[in-house]
Amino acid sequence: MRVSKMLTRTLKETPAEAETISHKLLLRAGMISQLVAGVYTYLPLAWRVLRKIEDIVRAEMDAAGGQELSMPVLQPLDLWQKSGRDVAFGKGLFNLTDRRERKLVLGPTHEEVITQLVSQNVRSYRDLPLMPYQMQTKFRDEPRARGGLLRGREFLMKDLYSFDADEAGLARSYDAMLQAYHHIYSRCGLPALAVEADSGAIGGKASHEFMVIAESGEDEIIRCNGCGYAANVEKAEAVKGEVSGGAPLLLEEVATPGAATIEEVSAFLKVPPQRTLKAVFYMADGQLVFAVIRGDLDVNEVKLKNNLRCTDLRMASEAEVNAAGIVAGAASPVKLSGVRVVADDSITSGTNFIAGGNRPETHLRNVNYPRDFSADIIADIARARAGQGCARCGGSLSAMRGIEVGHVFKLGTFLSEKLGAFFVDEKGESRPIIMGCYGIGLGRMLAAAIEQNHDDKGIIWPLPIAPYQVYLCPLYREGSAVAEVAEKIYNELTSAGVEVLFDDRVESPGVKFNDADLLGIPLRVTISPRTLDKNSAEMKWRRDKESSLAPLEGIAGRGKGLINERMAGAQV
Repeated sequence: MRVSKMLTRTLKETPAEAETISHKLLLRAGMISQLVAGVYTYLPLAWRVLRKIEDIVRAEMDAAGGQELSMPVLQPLDLWQKSGRDVAFGKGLFNLTDRRERKLVLGPTHEEVITQLVSQNVRSYRDLPLMPYQMQTKFRDEPRARGGLLRGREFLMKDLYSFDADEAGLARSYDAMLQAYHHIYSRCGLPALAVEADSGAIGGKASHEFMVIAESGEDEIIRCNGCGYAANVEKAEAVKGEVSGGAPLLLEEVATPGAATIEEVSAFLKVPPQRTLKAVFYMADGQLVFAVIRGDLDVNEVKLKNNLRCTDLRMASEAEVNAAGIVAGAASPVKLSGVRVVADDSITSGTNFIAGGNRPETHLRNVNYPRDFSADIIADIARARAGQGCARCGGSLSAMRGIEVGHVFKLGTFLSEKLGAFFVDEKGESRPIIMGCYGIGLGRMLAAAIEQNHDDKGIIWPLPIAPYQVYLCPLYREGSAVAEVAEKIYNELTSAGVEVLFDDRVESPGVKFNDADLLGIPLRVTISPRTLDKNSAEMKWRRDKESSLAPLEGIAGRGKGLINERMAGAQV
């Protein structure tokens, strides 16, 4: 491909709307173009990257037993209502009505569609297992599309679904997909960490996310430095520790003028935060909920939402709290009535806590559970953090940022039961098919590759997914043979099967080198009057600081050999 013939051009300045590194570089490199917020055109270079990612994903899905198909983007709303997930997705669903007044949605995922399809084709255990998959456009009405391809409203995804006769079969399918995913990220030159995750609106009873570690990641990962346990912070567990308070003492009211926050109360009463109880108020599906947790911990809203089994959860406003007759800043579950109480299990890890007195500027000493208050739910609703102990081995937890590039779920039978996907087993009995769901965000992988592979000059593509393998960069000078030699090398490299982006523009060396670095093509081959004087070409890997001279004779074979060598290393 000749640069002079390309549809787009590079930009010197970063567009104002760009936030993340990948968003900035993709726009500057002329690889994507925004149509509306969260909706992008993939331009030729980015499209080549995406196709390479798709080819790797497809090869691994096929090797694991997948069957590729393509399902409709338009889906009937009543199918979602039948599964009950129209409520779970809520405003994230794009809704529309056709000319016959039938309500439709643009598919954010395809569990309902594939389950209905399988229900029409599977009759017996002999028809199982099945692993259909597709690469399809998805639509989700994100409240705030951000980060370019990292969180869009229209995006490309690979989604595979497993259908098995029993839990053992699901376990085999799940393990096969975990292994296939590791192969995919390795082959793409994109190291990814599998972490335990919350299932969210997809549902199911177990799931893992694959995270690319990057400082710009919007997800926080908690990892044990000892046993290697890793989980998204939404799911992560930690040792909270015991708080010694001695034998339970009599409840005592104490004045706390000007003290409302945990820090203020701790300082005023000269007790550490872990000896206090924190009150946090939420609205869960329109009902006020009192969350109580040890003062040194924070509420994990995902865990709280899961325990409440609610669809909508948000912080309660001061007016909503006051309307319930509760005094913000001095609230406790002691003698509280008419409000649902959810307590973190940390309240059982000590005695004689400090809690609100349910009166302004008043607190209580020696609050003990269950003597002084009760809770409707006691569960782990705390946010794990670095420095705490690992719940698996007791080791130390650390935190890092990551970008989710894949998510796998054990769905179980809740969708097959609701949508009628049953089979007849060996005993002649009808049973629901057991399902799994396995997704990879293809555009997100492309963006994550840049977040993990860049410098202050531009993109550094991993060789297996680079749009081109070689950037051929002739530095023209009038009267020089550079043009003729560059054309010859371009033809030789192309004939040898090497993917070449040929910068045939008449531009200054600075412009060409800057664009080469910005576009991130792995190997740059430069032809100039200086190199021709030595009957050679300059070869430089984008990741390396130093370049080297290579003889012109046989340069195509040498370039191909270097690329093959590095490609083989990338797939080890």
